[in-house]
Amino acid sequence: MIGRIRGILAEKAPAEVLVMAGGVGYEVQIPLSAFERLPEIGEELELHTHLAVREDAQVLFGFPDAREKQAFRHLIKVSGVGPRMALALLSGMSAGELVAAVQGGDVSRLSSVPGIGRKTAERIIVELRDRLDDDSVVQLPQEAGRTAAGGGREAEDALVSLGYKQQQAARLIARIKRDHPGAAETEDLIRLALKSMAPGAGSG
Repeated sequence: MIGRIRGILAEKAPAEVLVMAGGVGYEVQIPLSAFERLPEIGEELELHTHLAVREDAQVLFGFPDAREKQAFRHLIKVSGVGPRMALALLSGMSAGELVAAVQGGDVSRLSSVPGIGRKTAERIIVELRDRLDDDSVVQLPQEAGRTAAGGGREAEDALVSLGYKQQQAARLIARIKRDHPGAAETEDLIRLALKSMAPGAGSG
């Protein structure tokens, strides 16, 4: 099992990085919330990882913080929640927000993430309420994000990776940038887009 990887960041995208370690390039899937915390290309990167082994593939998931990895591992133990869905959840909210939603029984908050239906959200709450708490996964410190060049395009690509159609993602990001002119960072655009799609939001 590959539990942690340290190497040189060779490539990065909102949902995936390529890390060179020991002469091998590792493709690692990351939550969208981790993108703004990545170093520049050519700099050293360390990720806490989880290796998911399927019959047709081996996929490496990486997290800048061990608490995010712990939250991911809790999520994939829930019936019907696979690694892709768990990654989507941690892309739409922080580990601390996940704990708060589970402990508070906030079905609407969990189901606001694309691909998470109400029944799945309810199942996550029921199965994790006694296992997921602030002792196992605590609120991550808020870090000042770096403004990424071409943040709009990166945000669109990130939404597509979560299941949105390209045109839908482009329209959504354009509307977010129009309604929130101060939002320039990729992570801000993604969070606002996901929030706008939540039940009860303006667009319904």
